[in-house]
Amino acid sequence: MAHPTQLGFQDAASPVMEELLHFHDHALMIVFLISTLVLYIIIAMVSTKLTNKYILDSQEIEIVWTILPAVILVLIALPSLRILYLMDEINDPHLTIKAVGHQWYWSYEYSDYSDLAFDSYMVPTQDLAPGDFRLLETDNRMVVPMESPIRVLVTADDVLHSWAVPSLGVKMDAVPGRLNQTAFIASRPGLFYGQCSEICGANHSFMPIVVESVPLQYFESWSSLVLENA
Repeated sequence: MAHPTQLGFQDAASPVMEELLHFHDHALMIVFLISTLVLYIIIAMVSTKLTNKYILDSQEIEIVWTILPAVILVLIALPSLRILYLMDEINDPHLTIKAVGHQWYWSYEYSDYSDLAFDSYMVPTQDLAPGDFRLLETDNRMVVPMESPIRVLVTADDVLHSWAVPSLGVKMDAVPGRLNQTAFIASRPGLFYGQCSEICGANHSFMPIVVESVPLQYFESWSSLVLENA
């Protein structure tokens, strides 16, 4: 959950998001070292009155500053490609959920159950309970079992939407007439908040996403209760 004045990412709640955080720190350290080196060179060139004739025309230094950036790019590209392929891996999902974007709410269909589907609307400010988050709470949460591979099929009914939950490392566009898929594993129980991340009209800011991760036995009890009340 994000908080005021936060500068970094939200705490990771899935293995993919943990990998993304590690890659962010890795790339940031490289950027920091490059910036420090460039700043030092600029200060040295501005402040010194000496000139080295071997720097004015030197094949060796040109070779170094050609090869070194290429090596740095490889050090960034390899872990980036690894995470890119990890995010596309969907192996034997235990549960498939179809998320459909509407103006301006989400619908969820649990494909492994015959009649488990519901709409998820934002809770108006005047109806919030103490401790609820404004513009982020929904009347029906997407409940998933923790430590289980979950596949999410994302589409839209009217205009472009985007199903995004930052702490799970998930963001997938919802396109009318097209079925996109993504996957995640919630590594711990809790509530994970997200919002539509594609400008979709006047109430774009008012279609939040709440994923509730619970142990498997609680998920089975919840699904049975929902099916009984359907």
